[in-house]
Amino acid sequence: MTGTSFIEEEVIASCRKNDRRAQELLYRHFAKKMYGICLGYAGERPMAQDILQESFIKVFKNIGKYKQDGSFEGWIRRIVVNTAIDHIRRRNRSNEFIDSEPEDSSLHVQNQAMKMMGYKEIMQQVQRLPEGARLIFSLYAVDGYTHKEIAEKLEITEGTSKSQFNRARKLLMGFLGNMNL
Repeated sequence: MTGTSFIEEEVIASCRKNDRRAQELLYRHFAKKMYGICLGYAGERPMAQDILQESFIKVFKNIGKYKQDGSFEGWIRRIVVNTAIDHIRRRNRSNEFIDSEPEDSSLHVQNQAMKMMGYKEIMQQVQRLPEGARLIFSLYAVDGYTHKEIAEKLEITEGTSKSQFNRARKLLMGFLGNMNL
């Protein structure tokens, strides 16, 4: 069994032949969800739109490499996440990463607040984070990368990844604490 439906397989096959209608159909099917991912990384709409555009160009350019042995949506998501990372790295904002912040493992987002909030509300708070903290929080907490993988992808130290994640957690706790739940 493949990770795609029969309809998806037909659309993918047509996209491989550069069929513009199939590409538009595929784009319309996945764009909203992928835009949400872009926005989670970018934090601002114009950058998220740029990342989405660049991601789908890569999807259509590389669709022939999709092996159909896993989820097509997952394959697209991987392209979107990597494009977001590349886009942010190109902006050379590494100065937003803080190396000296100590890890504080006593910080935990309150379960009650998390239970009362939906994914959309939580992601709105994540978008308020500074770029470095937001990027690492998204990679670690949302996409499941390890700090070692994040360090390699972003060309930073593991310690920087951990400290930025803790910085994000502290800021999110502050944001959530200031909300009347």
